Parts: sequence; C-alpha cells; structure tokens
Amino acid sequence: MSKLHLFDMDGTLLHGSAAAVEISRQLGLDREIAELERAFAAGELTPAGFAQRACVLWAAADLTDDQVQAAFEGAPWMDGIRDVWADIRARGERCAVISLSPGFFVERLLAWGVDTAHGSRWPAVPLRRPLEPSGILSSSAKVRITDDLCARYGLTRGDCVAYGDSMSDAELFAVVTESVAVNADHHVSDLATYAYTGRDLREVYELVRTGE
Repeated sequence: MSKLHLFDMDGTLLHGSAAAVEISRQLGLDREIAELERAFAAGELTPAGFAQRACVLWAAADLTDDQVQAAFEGAPWMDGIRDVWADIRARGERCAVISLSPGFFVERLLAWGVDTAHGSRWPAVPLRRPLEPSGILSSSAKVRITDDLCARYGLTRGDCVAYGDSMSDAELFAVVTESVAVNADHHVSDLATYAYTGRDLREVYELVRTGE
C-alpha cells in the first residue's frame, strides 16, 4: 500500500516564518505584514481578507518576480526537504504541498521534488489585476484537495500522512490516519499522532517511517 504525504508550508516547511512575511521583508513591509499576521491569528481576518490586504500592499510596492524568488531563496526552510521528498518518491509513495499562501511562491517547491504543489490563486506578479477571493484556499480546502489527490492516486484518507503546525491544518489532521505536529501550536498538537520540535525535516519524516 502506498502513502500520500501532505505538507503544510508556512510554519512547517518554513521554520518560524511564512511566505507573506518573507515577501514583505523584500519590500520593507515588515511592520505592515506583522499587523496582518496578528489580525489573522486573532480571527479578525479570513484567509481571503488577509490575502486581499496583502495583495494591495505588495501591488503598491511594485512587487517583482525577482523579489519573490529572492524571498524564496532566502527563506528559513527546514533542513532536508529535498532528501525527504526523494526518499518518499523512491519508495513509490507520493508527496504534496498544500498551502494557503500564493501559488506563485508555493509552486517553486516543484523544483525540489514534490509531486504536486497547491497554493492560493493570486493574480500574476506584478499584481496588476485584482485578487479574486474565491481563489484563496482555506483549511477546508486542504481536505478537498487531499480527497482530489487520493482519487487521482487511487488512495484513501487512511493512506495519508499530514504534516502541519497550526489552525489551518486542524481540519486535515482530523480526517487522516497519521499526522505530525511540526513546531506546532495548540490547534493541532492534541490531534497529532506525533510531535516534533526542531529544524530538520528528515527527523520529522523518521517519526512516520519508523512509527516511533
């Protein structure tokens, strides 16, 4: 039986950070994005509301693709991501990233060896078109995408392992058989099969691979 490994990005693959934070840092908008992050964490902004506010900020600052790439390359990624995905694929298993962050950031992970990468649908950089709220993913969308991937690969939720850290992962953790809370908060720590604190995704993956 194969497995489908489902990775969150912000706070999970990205240690202590998020795509929005890293992109905003390139634009000198650290204070502004911190306020949006605070409001989102407090439930004052929906995922779509957060995205709309961030899109306005970045468009006004003339975000470029080079700045998105610089944010991606300079981000605090967990160690061993490529190694983990290579081992998963060598075993005949599948791996995916599902994130609420902009697809134009998330999809850069395809070059690192993940099978599929799913992010929110934003207008293309330099963000000259308005953002459509319907294209922004939510925690329930992670479950929907998981079900679509299971149908594509001939798997079930029982064949899935989810890796996440926060509230946006809670719905997915509640429906899959195995899950790992990675540097996680209280929203998923009580739901997870395993828990990990640290900087190396290879150690996270070892928990699942050995069942210990």
